[in-house]
Amino acid sequence: MLLGIDPILTGRLLCALDEMGHGNAVVIADAHFTASQLAKKHLVDLPGISAPRVMQAIRSVFVPDDYKDNQLDLMDSPEGRLPVQDELIAAAGVPEDKVAWLERFDFYERAATAELIIRTGETRTYGNAIFYKGVTPVEA
Repeated sequence: MLLGIDPILTGRLLCALDEMGHGNAVVIADAHFTASQLAKKHLVDLPGISAPRVMQAIRSVFVPDDYKDNQLDLMDSPEGRLPVQDELIAAAGVPEDKVAWLERFDFYERAATAELIIRTGETRTYGNAIFYKGVTPVEA
């Protein structure tokens, strides 16, 4: 355990997050997502933990990318906006106008370019998000 670090941020996950640079993407994927097929660099499994809870933990160490038009990408659901997506937006702490809604296969294509995919235990469908790392504020 580390003081001041969210306990679900494991050593392997912290290492992957630390290696990410400004503008890099992290995918927070539900349990149904084809994570092992799409992950090119890092894949971390966090079974039993919801996607919004993982987003909350990521936001404890990341700020969103202010240079992108969209700071968060969500997979568009044919049923319309779902509660899990509202929870992901709230956990990401980004304004609604910085959220992009992507068609399923466009989401997969973008996810395949991510530095890191985190497969969660989220069982609700369309509980997938891509979050872009911003410039980490540091004190001089």
